[in-house]
Amino acid sequence: MITKKKKPVCPEGLRVKRSSAGLGLFATRPYKKGERIIEYFGREISKEEEYTSKSLYLFEVNSRKTIDGTQRDNFARYINHSHKPNCEPNIVKGRVWIDAIKSIKPGEELTYDYGDEYFKEHIKPYGCKCVKCAEKKK
Repeated sequence: MITKKKKPVCPEGLRVKRSSAGLGLFATRPYKKGERIIEYFGREISKEEEYTSKSLYLFEVNSRKTIDGTQRDNFARYINHSHKPNCEPNIVKGRVWIDAIKSIKPGEELTYDYGDEYFKEHIKPYGCKCVKCAEKKK
């Protein structure tokens, strides 16, 4: 008997859907400033693998630990970059949590600033699609 893999289910209060940058993670309920929203998780990889990986979902936790958040049940991977974010990653005891830095209304896309290095290497060459940059282009 062949068993099908179960499709990952998005955590309650969140939904993946189309955004200006491809797919994004959106709130389906309000979140208060300071509220913990979701964990960014994945397979821990070695420093050697970090340097050779082509994954765009690497998150450096500290100098000895990097997470590859590629796996589909890591819904935090759908949070896009913004220069005017409503969330921020916080590292607590080696785990990466995404917390609201302002109130978030249902329907709003969750975003955080990916940092200068990632931005320069992976976003700037193609043009930033965050709300702040889109407003500048108008």
